[in-house]
Amino acid sequence: MKSLLASIGRAVTDGLDGAGRGVLLLRAILFQTPHVWRMRREIIEQMQIVAIGSLPVVVVTSIFVGAVTAVQGVYQMQAYVPMKFLGTVISKSVFIELGPVLMALVVGSRLCANYAAELGSMKVTEQLDAMTIMAIDPNRFLAMPRFWAAVLMMPVLTVFCDLIAVLGGYATSVLTLDVSSGVFIEGLQMFYKHSDLLGGLIKSFVFGGIIAMSGIYYGFNTRGGAEGVGRSTMTAVVGSCLSVLVADYLLAIVLFQIVFEST
Repeated sequence: MKSLLASIGRAVTDGLDGAGRGVLLLRAILFQTPHVWRMRREIIEQMQIVAIGSLPVVVVTSIFVGAVTAVQGVYQMQAYVPMKFLGTVISKSVFIELGPVLMALVVGSRLCANYAAELGSMKVTEQLDAMTIMAIDPNRFLAMPRFWAAVLMMPVLTVFCDLIAVLGGYATSVLTLDVSSGVFIEGLQMFYKHSDLLGGLIKSFVFGGIIAMSGIYYGFNTRGGAEGVGRSTMTAVVGSCLSVLVADYLLAIVLFQIVFEST
């Protein structure tokens, strides 16, 4: 019993310690933000890695998200709800939830693993220590470009995902589910709200920061050689996914029950 309580206590204290160090790392990155213009080449390079490297995954995921949403919508709506609402169901599902969350989970896992593995390898080979000795701040030259690249490009990828998913749902509905083009577009326009798209984009901004911080934090705190790099990469991806899901719930409450509902 005592060992169980001791294990729980250690897990809680380790979690609080990690959260505190994560906040300090975020503060250090934000303090380097005034140097964004000087680091523009590195930021643009990281933005290309985030966006261009993720396009194949984004396209394939978005097409099947729209197609599956259309199939499930028709299955649940037939004989109960007019088919003109199918476009509404697909657009709202994609804009509010599926687009930003799936992009954060799919693209974020790839990006988080990349950050953790790259920075973790630099940590265990003492390259970060060498940079510090040469008065080169790793937070400015490594962490800050990756953080802002993820924060800025996740909304762009989300918009692209939304577009492809809606087109995928449209094509599936018209070609395989016997829903006319006019009926689908009518439902798409019927209950469209700018707040739906804006809420998804706000989510993607926050998710981008969570993904970047998870990869950077675990990369900077890697220990134990190649095995430690693998462990840090796995922990970073799992922590990123869980944090995204928790943040999604909190943002849903704040955005769609408090902010947009009161406007």
